[in-house]
Amino acid sequence: MSTVALVALARPTFDLACAQANFDSARALLTELGATVVGPSELVMTVDDVAAVQLPHADLHILFMASFSDASPAVELLGKVKGPVLGWSMREPGAVGDRLKLNSMCGVNLAAHALMNAGQSIRHIHGNADEPQVRAAIKDALAGKLPEASSPKSITGELGSEADAQKALDWLRGKKIGAVGDAPIGFTPCVYDAKQIFSSFGLDIRQITIDDAFGRISEVKQEARELAYANAVAAQPSLAAVNVEEAKKVYGVEVALDEWRKEEVLDAIAIRCWPEFPTDLGACICSSLGRLSDRGTVTTCERDVLGAVTMMVCESLGSDENYLVDIVDLDASQGLVRLWHCGSAATKLAADPVNATQSTHCNRKLGVAGNFPLKTGAVTLFRIDRDVDPSNRTGLRMVVSRGESIPAPNHFQGNTATVITEPDAAALVNGIVTGGYPHHLVISWIDVRPGIRQLAKKLGIPLTEW
Repeated sequence: MSTVALVALARPTFDLACAQANFDSARALLTELGATVVGPSELVMTVDDVAAVQLPHADLHILFMASFSDASPAVELLGKVKGPVLGWSMREPGAVGDRLKLNSMCGVNLAAHALMNAGQSIRHIHGNADEPQVRAAIKDALAGKLPEASSPKSITGELGSEADAQKALDWLRGKKIGAVGDAPIGFTPCVYDAKQIFSSFGLDIRQITIDDAFGRISEVKQEARELAYANAVAAQPSLAAVNVEEAKKVYGVEVALDEWRKEEVLDAIAIRCWPEFPTDLGACICSSLGRLSDRGTVTTCERDVLGAVTMMVCESLGSDENYLVDIVDLDASQGLVRLWHCGSAATKLAADPVNATQSTHCNRKLGVAGNFPLKTGAVTLFRIDRDVDPSNRTGLRMVVSRGESIPAPNHFQGNTATVITEPDAAALVNGIVTGGYPHHLVISWIDVRPGIRQLAKKLGIPLTEW
């Protein structure tokens, strides 16, 4: 009989009733299959919860992502156990157009990146406890046969010209990224090395603190705030239905960030958008980032500087506007994934820009976030990441793939793209998770893969292409 250490992570801003029900089902399945289940019997959500956990010896360690969570509890509790850890993500419940109630898959993806950075390895299963393939996978795991760390077959393609790669590097050199605040706790993909970025791409990082940013916001004059709000309502009339006080705070942030951009001659801004903005300012700033993006400034949330670098590299190779997304949903039978973020997309990226509505943030229920599906067409999925391999002198790695964004309703509140992937969708998700790649990918509607291949070759950065 196997002893299983089961750790269920969650966050209170998600659907805890659903998270708890899924956790109960997982424990019941393990018990039914003959396992002795140890570990916390409640959802682990706070620092105190983590401190209270005492994991006894176990034959198998399961990281059960009951809802999204940052990766710090996973690393604290499972970073040094005998691996691999089995990450288990849940399907998204709810009707089309509802909020993202769990964001479980993204949570496993984030945890996998952090665990890999901590020297741990992870395997992955996705699906609810009542699904036959999940039951079979758990049964195999209890018998010592973990799921494979499989990925799609690697491919190679046409190289872009060396001249175009050099032109891209020349375009990047000297450009500046403004970084606001620290990376959120447990968000290892959002950690960056400024010297490394400058060495490879010639990009300069200008960092300020959250306190600095709030100081700038407080100095925005009322007239400027009012004008920014009026301009936003004129551009997006649906904004008139959002709480006016919250919306004016958001567009005050837009003014402050735009003034900082002008002072520092910034080309991109990566900002720590939570928890301080919703908790201290009383607003969610997604829409302000979308408006800056519409005017040509690259923006990323969660202070993801390397995400901004990835977006700028795409632009240097000919991409138009692009967007930072999470993989949040998988339909293996249809060969598709759903890519999502909570509402900071430029309206020019909307499937229907005229009706790119603005609303409240899906989880925080504060203004202002976009709520519209992303445009359709062939897409490139790309990411530049730090590499933990000490033999890689660049300290960076790249991953790229391809798909087709198809017409679909906005599946989750915020911004969603429904993408049929060129490689097998389940294998792609498994490769990203078990490979410890970041939870943030960049979606581009221009095929920049030839340029990416040549740039990777020129810079000596390892490239995985699926």
